[in-house]
Amino acid sequence: MSHDPTVNAGDIARLAGVGRAAVSNWRRRHDDFPDPIGGTANQPLFSLRQVESWLRRYGKSYQVSLGDRVWQRMKAAGDLRLGELVARAGALLTSQADAPDGGATRAEARMGDGGTPGVARAVAEGEPGEGAQASGQDLDPELAELVLELAEQHGALTAYEFLCERYLEAHSRQLSVTREDVAGLMVKLVRPGSATILDPACGVGTLLLAPAQAEPGTVKVLGQELSETSAAITASRLRLRGVDATVMAGDSMRHDAFAGEKADGVVCDPPFNERAWGYEELTGDPRWEYGLPPRGEPELAWVQHCLTHVKPRGLVAILMPPAAASRKAGRRIRANLLRAGALRAVIALPGSDLWLLRRPAAGERPPSDVLILDATDDLGSVEPAWQAYLEDRSDQTVRIIDLLADEVDMTPARHQRRDDVGKAYAEARDRFLAAAAAPPDLKVLEQPLDQPATTLGDLIKEGLVTTSQAPPKMAADGGDVPVLTSDDVLNGTPPSGFTTMQQGLIAIRPGDVVASYSSVRVMADGGAMLGPHLTLYRVDARRLDPDFLAGFLRAAGGRVTTGSSRFDVRRTRLPRLSLKEQKAYGEAFRQLAVLEDAIRETSMLGQTLIRLGLDGLADGHLHPPGHGLTP
Repeated sequence: MSHDPTVNAGDIARLAGVGRAAVSNWRRRHDDFPDPIGGTANQPLFSLRQVESWLRRYGKSYQVSLGDRVWQRMKAAGDLRLGELVARAGALLTSQADAPDGGATRAEARMGDGGTPGVARAVAEGEPGEGAQASGQDLDPELAELVLELAEQHGALTAYEFLCERYLEAHSRQLSVTREDVAGLMVKLVRPGSATILDPACGVGTLLLAPAQAEPGTVKVLGQELSETSAAITASRLRLRGVDATVMAGDSMRHDAFAGEKADGVVCDPPFNERAWGYEELTGDPRWEYGLPPRGEPELAWVQHCLTHVKPRGLVAILMPPAAASRKAGRRIRANLLRAGALRAVIALPGSDLWLLRRPAAGERPPSDVLILDATDDLGSVEPAWQAYLEDRSDQTVRIIDLLADEVDMTPARHQRRDDVGKAYAEARDRFLAAAAAPPDLKVLEQPLDQPATTLGDLIKEGLVTTSQAPPKMAADGGDVPVLTSDDVLNGTPPSGFTTMQQGLIAIRPGDVVASYSSVRVMADGGAMLGPHLTLYRVDARRLDPDFLAGFLRAAGGRVTTGSSRFDVRRTRLPRLSLKEQKAYGEAFRQLAVLEDAIRETSMLGQTLIRLGLDGLADGHLHPPGHGLTP
């Protein structure tokens, strides 16, 4: 069955290398722009073939890669079937990778009668099971051929990760995916000595991919996921990496696929606030060793489920909603976990808390304290703090007896250290006062100057400026090569991304102008690689000042108002000036950039100063000046 591939406005913008506003502008200005063939009034869909024809007719450059063609072909079947088709594509690719004869195995995700767990793994070809299956043979021939061609061109793993990435982008609101840096941290914390890792709510496999990538071939992974489609996708992602994995489809709470199985380490990012977790059916379940989880505390059910599946002295890393550390309904279970020595750390992360647990061994003496840490501003502080706790040299612990005597409130913000709040306040105040910057002294004219002008496009044609962009599929979340990201450009921070060495990387030099959609920077240092979604402008410094160029690029971007068409950066107008005059403008632009950085830093320091001041005044470490008060 043949479908006409469709694209939305964002797809068209990506293919043509423009912004979404430019596509909206084309629709308004050109009567012959293709009419929508589907979608909604707010999210119209267009025929890819008609859009290609229109772009060719108007001489607009575009590039439809093979990966885009595969993806648009999948989307033509409708959003509701995207996950199913991605799962089937994975099954097709794993069957090709596994079988010497190109078709002797397949990846399956099954559900048996009554919702019992089904297998979603690479298995030998056999009798079909009951229920849904994820089989590459279910793809229509045209799509299957495109998927195989994409794999032949880029490799099966790269091809499949491309499809998974697009799927996650398209369903970002429906699919909850653990942040990669958090996933990597969780695995590192439980990994030492762990030959088997379990994730009982594995989603599309983010947490299970981390140990496989860190030490391929040395770890076995187990996973269970309620969604049959997500389980099949996870199985394919792992199998294409050559990982020894078993992924089951089913409800972990009601139908535990790994009952009796003990892993060396467990990682979990469970669904939060899921009230229909099986409270009525599971009241007498033996997993509730530390107490029956209240109906409104499903996360405490997941905590005990994870502890059930870890060996004695094995570790559990589980993400929890911040409220779980203090809710009155869960107080008894938190107290029991602390008394038994099972709960070892509560660490605040951006948007959630990380609980670290250790299954007590028989006869083991429980610890007297627990690590409580606020790492919302510094994820890198977690590993050293955890190691210090394990070595009994941490200064960020709270006595368990004090927690039990109170409300068993383990909220990290409540237990931050107070003995150095005065020193921290003084340091923050000094930095705040030192962060000020003066604006440039600019002369005010009654009438604007009328100067001969040129455009960035003309400067590029004349050879004064060359432009570069990062490779299209470049990732900046792993490797050992430093990468400048869009956030770094926006915030004026050093390179924070990392990638692996690959063809097409663009090395940044001092004096390069780097632009994102929302900011422009002149680079003072080199050594990093240009990140995704950034454009690099390299000037001929003998004839063009980089600060001069950057300032006019910023000014042009700021004049594009909301609702207008996306500004074509090559049309940016600059006055034709001598290099000496350019440098005068460039210095003024540079001072404005310094002022912007200072205002941003002052704002951040101000928030810190306010928080420390409130805390210090409230607990007695700070006091207002005046007679009759003693520190």
